[in-house]
Amino acid sequence: MRDQYAVIGNPIGHTKSPLIHGLFAEASKQDMVYTAIEGPLQPDGAFEAAVRSFIAGGGKGLNVTAPFKLKAFAMADERSERAMLAGAANALSFRDGRIIAENFDGVGLVRDIEVNLELPMAGKRVLLLGAGGAVRGALLPFIAARPAELVVANRDVAKVEGLLAQVATEDSLVACGYGELAAMGRFDLVVNATSASLTGELPPVPPSVFSAGSTAYELAYGKRLTPFLRLARDAGVLGIADGVGMLVEQAAEAFSWWRGVRPRTRAVIDRLTFPLD
Repeated sequence: MRDQYAVIGNPIGHTKSPLIHGLFAEASKQDMVYTAIEGPLQPDGAFEAAVRSFIAGGGKGLNVTAPFKLKAFAMADERSERAMLAGAANALSFRDGRIIAENFDGVGLVRDIEVNLELPMAGKRVLLLGAGGAVRGALLPFIAARPAELVVANRDVAKVEGLLAQVATEDSLVACGYGELAAMGRFDLVVNATSASLTGELPPVPPSVFSAGSTAYELAYGKRLTPFLRLARDAGVLGIADGVGMLVEQAAEAFSWWRGVRPRTRAVIDRLTFPLD
């Protein structure tokens, strides 16, 4: 029987993960099957039971998406440093009767920015918007990229301060509220990691954070510009990108973790990318 992998979430009908991993497997000649599982929301313990049923059926690994990342983290026997900081897991591996949790969201994001968009963050001014799970997962990889300054902005400044206190005390890390951004000048890279775009809303960020040479990056992805990317474009930003590349790169990290083979991603990203309008 071929090795079994899957993505689990709810809802799950929109997922691109089976297509992505299928293309990876075909290109790297890996004998595996990758499917999608709609995880149960109720009753308590149903998600954990679904994971254990998958393991019992020969499952080797799972990608985990909303709303189960916290539960996946909690049920793991081992957790990576990245997963520990995020408090969430987006990938599980099942080895020797143990469940191992990882979080590749931040690594995938940084790789998309630095490799695919050709924007090394070293020495740059970087602004991260939000303080939820996406930012928590991205923080360590962003710090490792060594920007000159990393500013994390959120409505709840205390939440950001608490998060930054967990990872470093460097002067290059700054927590602030959205109201302070107007006085902070322009950034080389602005990443929207809030949930605003999922509801068609605009995070309260002033256009003054952008210049024509900035890059605006939106974690959400689709066929249209989000309000955040529209704001950036209207401010004269030439470099805009959505989260398709991050989606593919974090999938490649999980694939490599499971299979020991790092797939090429460019062709897969191109296949999933739509012109933004």
